[in-house]
Amino acid sequence: MSFDVEVGHASQRGPREKLEDFAAVARPAPHEEAWGVMAAIADGVSSGGLGREAAQTSVLALLADYYATPATWDTTVALDRVIGAQNAWLLDHNRRRQGMKADVGGGAAMTTLTTLVLRGHGFTLGHVGDTRAYLIRNGECSQLTQDHTLGPLEFQHGLTRAVGLDDAVRVDYIEGDVQIGDVFVLTTDGVHGALRPQQLQALAEQGASQEACDALVSKALNGGGRDNATAMVIRIKGLQAALLEDAERRGRLLPVPQRLQEGDVLDGLRVEVLVFSNGVHRLYRVKDVLTGQVLALKTLHEARASDPEERAMLAHEAWLGARVTERDAKGLIKVVEPRAPTAFYTLFEWHSGTSLADLLVKQHRFDVREVVEGALVVARALGRLHQHGVVHRDIKPDNVHLGDDGQWRVLDLGVALSGKEPPALRQLHAGTPSYMNPEQWGDDPHEACADAQSDLFALGVTLYQWLTGRLPYGDIEPYQTGRHRRDPVAPSRLRPDVPIWLDHIVLKAVALDRKQRFETAEELLLALERGASRPLPAPQATPLMSRDPVVLWRIAFVVSVLVNVLLIYWLAFLPRA
Repeated sequence: MSFDVEVGHASQRGPREKLEDFAAVARPAPHEEAWGVMAAIADGVSSGGLGREAAQTSVLALLADYYATPATWDTTVALDRVIGAQNAWLLDHNRRRQGMKADVGGGAAMTTLTTLVLRGHGFTLGHVGDTRAYLIRNGECSQLTQDHTLGPLEFQHGLTRAVGLDDAVRVDYIEGDVQIGDVFVLTTDGVHGALRPQQLQALAEQGASQEACDALVSKALNGGGRDNATAMVIRIKGLQAALLEDAERRGRLLPVPQRLQEGDVLDGLRVEVLVFSNGVHRLYRVKDVLTGQVLALKTLHEARASDPEERAMLAHEAWLGARVTERDAKGLIKVVEPRAPTAFYTLFEWHSGTSLADLLVKQHRFDVREVVEGALVVARALGRLHQHGVVHRDIKPDNVHLGDDGQWRVLDLGVALSGKEPPALRQLHAGTPSYMNPEQWGDDPHEACADAQSDLFALGVTLYQWLTGRLPYGDIEPYQTGRHRRDPVAPSRLRPDVPIWLDHIVLKAVALDRKQRFETAEELLLALERGASRPLPAPQATPLMSRDPVVLWRIAFVVSVLVNVLLIYWLAFLPRA
């Protein structure tokens, strides 16, 4: 879904002979929604009558070329490339007209330029010159841009920056979050030069966007304005789906909160208790003062506050959690969008309860039926993650949670892969060794990468432990492959009430040979749902050569030693004729 915006635009020549202002807005086509909505305003500068050309070509080129940039580019990068290209084009034309010398008095075409891009849950402003952008939020009006002039507006004697003025144009960029109800106002100096900020805010807030624009321009000209007057008003009525860039921007721009104490209030969230602190993250249970909702607040430990990689990884976790729970959060923890955050953190729904690991430590015995029902929920959650192209990478009892409402949920997407994860997260060999499939410890870089089957193997290990209280291959330390040289014991031999059909499912899930395992979460889910009605065949024993490729060499070595010992004995002790 794209932005729902209401846009108004008004422009009048005023006492000038020509109208050299230009403004326009571009809404994305269905296949361009990832680029967002763009608005731009320009004030042409030229004593030779070419200001209109500079303003119009700059705005139209910007609106056309921006949507031709790669969607993977950061908004500031895309704007910098497009504005830089337009600056070079204008400068070349100016030099051609002036005999290779740009001279304002000789009719060179230049323009100021302010552009607004609304993308995801954020905005990006690009600004050159003395056009302005204002943001009206919660009854307060803030000027977002700074004039590039030789002095205050009433005393200015020229621009210090403009498109078409210098070989390299320096663009100011401003980024921030967008909220429903925000009003952006873009004006040329013919409007804001004639109106006080309080007047501009009052006029911009009245009526519809078009009515507000007409009122701004009319008031400016009737109040003695001596220049062209142009205004754009953009009201935010609905937001686009959240983008990874939104979370990353917060991670870059917002400060990490210092350690919070019980009773502290941050952005309307009162801290109830510190749940854990591991030197990298802190997790608090908080309550929303307005709604009374209990939430989990996760942020970085202050010792990691300046680590850009940790910031990027937490931002990725927040974005990923919001993405996969946007339509259906069953089996997962839903991410909650913070209201106007002043610090960098992530909010999750809070569910009281305990983890499967804690229950197993307390030797809680689950009925087989309870285990199967819980495994079904986890398998469905993994299937939804895999459909989104997400690999969890750390399925284990610590990350399987039983809420007080009786619902099982999968926790912690902190090391998950999505295809858009930061490089540091991609290179991290994440997971818990006892739950990682054997090929991740191999030498083949392709097989060593975690994938959907890795999650299913980890779920199989978790299911085995859920039933028996033991790990199928025992505790495995990092890079310890020796434990994977035997097939695990069937769960029914450790717990007689486990049915044979469930034996087959669990042993297939944790098979040493990946070709014998489940390929998709849906396949595992179907096997659990069918149960005894359509049981899987008994898994084949893993051949000795597959379990330990060097075993034959060892046997050959032992046989060789025995033969040589017998030969020596025969030569030394047997009687000779």
